Amino acid sequence: MAADPAVASAVAAISAVMDWRSSPDARSAAFAYLESVKTGDVRALANTSFLLVRKDQSSEVRLHGFKMLQHLVRLRWEELSVAERNEFANLTVNLIPEVVGPHEEWALKSQTAALVAEVVRREGVALWNTLLPSIVSLSNNGPIEAELVAMILRWLPEDITVHNEDLEGDRRRALLRGLTESLPQILPLLYSLLEKHFVAALSAHTNQQMELAKQHVGTITAVLNAANAYAEWAPVTDLAKYGLIHGKRPLDVAIVEYDAAMSNIFQLLMNIAQDFLVRSKMQPNVIDDNEYEFAMCICETMVALGSSNMQCILADVARTLHFLQQMLEYYQHYKITLHFQSLLFWLVVLREPSKAKSVARVSSDTPAAGNSASTGGGSTEREKKGVSVLITDEMYSTILDVTFKRMLKKSTSASSGLLELWSEELEGKSDFCNYRAKLLDLIKVIASQRPGITATSIVQRINIVFGDANEATKSSQDLDAMEGAQLGLEAVVSAIFDGSSDYSKIDQDTKFQIHRIFEGLLQQLLSLKWSQPNLAVIHGHYLDSLGPFLRHYPDAVACIVNKLFEILTSLPITIQDPSNNFRQARLQICSSFIRISRAADKALLPHMKNIADTMAYLQGEGRLLRAEHNHLCEAFLVMASSAGIQQQQEVLAWLLEPINKMWTQVEWQNAYLSDPSGLTHMFADSQFMWSIYHNITLFEKALKRGGSKKSAAAPQALATTVVTANLHPMCSHLPWILPPLLRLLRCIHMLWAEPFSQSLAGEVKAAKSMTVAEQTSLLGETNKLTKGQVASADGLLDVQREGESKENTIRNWLRGIRDSGYNVIGLSASLGDPFFRCIEGSSITAALMENVQAMEFRHLRQLIHLQALDFSWSSLLREGRAKVPDNFGNLSGSDLKVEVMEEKLLRDLTREVCSVLWVLASPGLNSGLPSLEQLGPANRINSSLKDLELFVSSSITGFLMLNVSTAVPALRITVEVLLSLPHMKQEDLLAFDESLSKTASPKDQKLLMRSLLLLASGNKLRALVGQKATNLETGALLHAMDLVLRKMTTLD
Repeated sequence: MAADPAVASAVAAISAVMDWRSSPDARSAAFAYLESVKTGDVRALANTSFLLVRKDQSSEVRLHGFKMLQHLVRLRWEELSVAERNEFANLTVNLIPEVVGPHEEWALKSQTAALVAEVVRREGVALWNTLLPSIVSLSNNGPIEAELVAMILRWLPEDITVHNEDLEGDRRRALLRGLTESLPQILPLLYSLLEKHFVAALSAHTNQQMELAKQHVGTITAVLNAANAYAEWAPVTDLAKYGLIHGKRPLDVAIVEYDAAMSNIFQLLMNIAQDFLVRSKMQPNVIDDNEYEFAMCICETMVALGSSNMQCILADVARTLHFLQQMLEYYQHYKITLHFQSLLFWLVVLREPSKAKSVARVSSDTPAAGNSASTGGGSTEREKKGVSVLITDEMYSTILDVTFKRMLKKSTSASSGLLELWSEELEGKSDFCNYRAKLLDLIKVIASQRPGITATSIVQRINIVFGDANEATKSSQDLDAMEGAQLGLEAVVSAIFDGSSDYSKIDQDTKFQIHRIFEGLLQQLLSLKWSQPNLAVIHGHYLDSLGPFLRHYPDAVACIVNKLFEILTSLPITIQDPSNNFRQARLQICSSFIRISRAADKALLPHMKNIADTMAYLQGEGRLLRAEHNHLCEAFLVMASSAGIQQQQEVLAWLLEPINKMWTQVEWQNAYLSDPSGLTHMFADSQFMWSIYHNITLFEKALKRGGSKKSAAAPQALATTVVTANLHPMCSHLPWILPPLLRLLRCIHMLWAEPFSQSLAGEVKAAKSMTVAEQTSLLGETNKLTKGQVASADGLLDVQREGESKENTIRNWLRGIRDSGYNVIGLSASLGDPFFRCIEGSSITAALMENVQAMEFRHLRQLIHLQALDFSWSSLLREGRAKVPDNFGNLSGSDLKVEVMEEKLLRDLTREVCSVLWVLASPGLNSGLPSLEQLGPANRINSSLKDLELFVSSSITGFLMLNVSTAVPALRITVEVLLSLPHMKQEDLLAFDESLSKTASPKDQKLLMRSLLLLASGNKLRALVGQKATNLETGALLHAMDLVLRKMTTLD
């Protein structure tokens, strides 16, 4: 056997792969050979793998052999006959005695257990019932055998505990049922092993038999891991019935004894912490990194202990206060790591004090000596409120002071000698945004419990960071501090006036105090005269942070509205400003109206006429740009939404009336929208061009903001009706909005089609190419571009600026029109009948689909057409390059960058195609069809075409299948694409379909899909080789493939 050439070749290949001295070519060749063995004849794979796991092979070879056997069981089990499976199972069980030696490596034992469990899961309950008696018997032989048995029991329910979605499959349900039926045997076995080897480990340790003690400890660890695996899904009653809960409980079962033991641990940690905290105050320079690392471990342990066991020391007031004081000192500490750990503690302790009853359990037994003061009324109060009753106002103030100071991020401009600020170099922590979110959560928790203290603290912090408010400019460090304080103010105001606590239930004295504090802050904000754009933006954010305050004190609305308009008009309109700072600042001020409208609810309704008059005056004076006007219109829609549908309809009629007169004129449509040449004439009229864009963005905002407010209920899988369609105030406006929009989009699409694309002016041709920013985004060199990053989309390019190329202006306009225009159509379609009644289907088809073949992939992501994928994917797999129609312009550099961008565009478009197929097959659009799991694997293709007539009214899939002339060509595309791959054959596709029909497990289906793609591409898709089977594209494509293959079979 040892001389078997296949085995010898496999051993040599494994050695080459594992040897760091091997050349890259040798390692690649060895890896390719091992992959060929795994994908070759299944019986040769099984024979070779069993020979590789023999004891005469090295550990590395044996481990790889076990991996190959597990691969066979997971992916190629169905290729074996019933007799061969039985033989394979017997050989697998026979491997157990070979790995129970005292010096056998743990990894080999673990892989053996995993293989046995995998075979049992594949073969099902029958094999498990046969194997269970021998498993129980084996566990009695010794600690090593018992450890292996526990490992098998731990791996057995993995598909239940890790891959919950697999329970949808019949085989997974059978596994769950079989293991549930075996719990009366498994759980007592685990308990007896735990008890037996715990006692044996203690005895061996007492007798100084350390090697034997280690073996027993290894068994205990394996048993505990197995028990945890069953605890995730087994009924708690069974766990209790068979003693596992009792067996895993500490020996100190009495509450008073448990509390005393935990109290001693508290005291020990507090003594160690006290020494460090004193030294770090008195002699911080003498503490080295090792001591800080140890202090970090102590602090982390105290956080874990205090978060779950505070009830153990709560009866001892002095000790509890001392512990809280130490955690406060950790929170104040210069080191960010110690502060961060303490932050987690305070979040747990202070959040939801109403739940403290279950945590703050005070023993009814006699309290410890010296704690007599903790009895009586004080003890009862602590039982009700927990730790929070012991936290003083000074502690709250200190926590808030530190929190506000730490809202900053370490940078060259913002640094502090008193605090080590957050740094991206910290390992094991989330990014700064998540850290600051935790700080804001803590602020909100304290504000809901101590609103007066929190309001005082935030105003004090604002006064500090403002400094001399009359300074015309501020340093970047000051600006960072002001932005941090503004976030703190927003958190405080929302928690007090708009949070979980009911403001009406706060006592009158506290209400008066809060009102006086925020009234003073408001007067201070109203008196500021900042004219710099960055300061003006911060000023606006401070004002809109008070939005929830206005809901309860509406008298302050008028002065805030007037101040925002004052700030807006103080900022000049500078079209030629290269930095766009003033334009951005003006837009941010207009956005503050939206935020205040949303937060203040009905408080702004009495002021709508005043705001409208001011808007009209500024617009008449030429002091309000169109983008800014749109923002204010959006604020109006938000205000009106709080007053009901009728008010919204009136506001919309007022806002859209002037646009209606221009938008519905036939003259401009005939002049500019008859063919693409008309667009080129529009590009010469920059002001009119951008007015068209702003009209469309206003339609988009009206569709998004209109209708009744969304409920807090959980959204459905497909939000087909955001609001009741007939109640949406935009319904009556769709008939005049959509026809010109569709004509405009049709003309834009024709710019890419022949013969117009060749006859365009040079600047228009150049505008169709990608920008450098888009190219670098595709290459992964910058973050993904969003709509807000396009200048025109933010209203920052209403007219062409000095030095700005006409090409870039047209490019931004085209992108903005497509983004908003497509969105308007999508939002309109979501209204249902009003959309379909006001527009002809042929006009939508002509506008969106007429020139789809000529469109670039980055545009097709929004208008998907399946046929576009065939050529590009085939080119990628056959020639190693995805050929896409996108225009990259004059790209300097290597062709490799172009290939990378082409492949990225192809993947993005493929995701969109998969998402469409996913939606078409989703339960929300096919409510009348039973699920595939309900039908069972054997019955999935038995339904006839006539049956689909029953589901047409409630199933989009049934409708498509019934319309065979439409459905068949589209469905055959997927099959044709797969058959066009270089190594794909008809029999491979049929074998894949057969294997797919035998499993309902998404996990197994994804593995089958990955194997099919690797086979079809000749193993060229290397990205899939080491990839876990959780990829979105693979999963979505799998669902689409499953649907297409089965429906094609039905139709044929």
